[in-house]
Amino acid sequence: MFSKTRVTEPGPRTQPTPEPEPARGLDTSYDIPAAAAPRARTAPSVLSADLTVTGNIQTQGDVQVEGTVEGDIRAHQLIVGESATIRGEIVAEEVVVNGRVVGRVRGLKVRLTATARVEGDIIHKTIAIESGAHFEGSVQRQEDPLANGVTPKLAPPVRAANAEAE
Repeated sequence: MFSKTRVTEPGPRTQPTPEPEPARGLDTSYDIPAAAAPRARTAPSVLSADLTVTGNIQTQGDVQVEGTVEGDIRAHQLIVGESATIRGEIVAEEVVVNGRVVGRVRGLKVRLTATARVEGDIIHKTIAIESGAHFEGSVQRQEDPLANGVTPKLAPPVRAANAEAE
């Protein structure tokens, strides 16, 4: 019923080579949309400590900033190094702040380490703030913080028609 392989037996062990399965008539000629295809993990783009960028940065990949950026950054993952300063909005699925950010941060996962200095609002799905991090602003949880547009605002109250007649 059950078989047990002996690990302590001397001599070479040979494993049978599996035979390829015959084709089952599946149609594999269709195209997979880019959004459904798994994203290949690549090394992050690194902006070194002596680099200053004036303008917006947008990528589907990962970015590690060690220098200064005067503009907005949109990426898959953003790591703000300890020597980095970013003045602008950050939008990324995952944001790790070790340095200074002046502006709004929007991300699914936002983490402020002990060396972080953030001046601005944080809109997140999950957030972690380590002891020692400096943060001035407001924190708001949203189910989809990456959605385009700003934080939804409540509609102003509607006045009744009777109040205007008085």
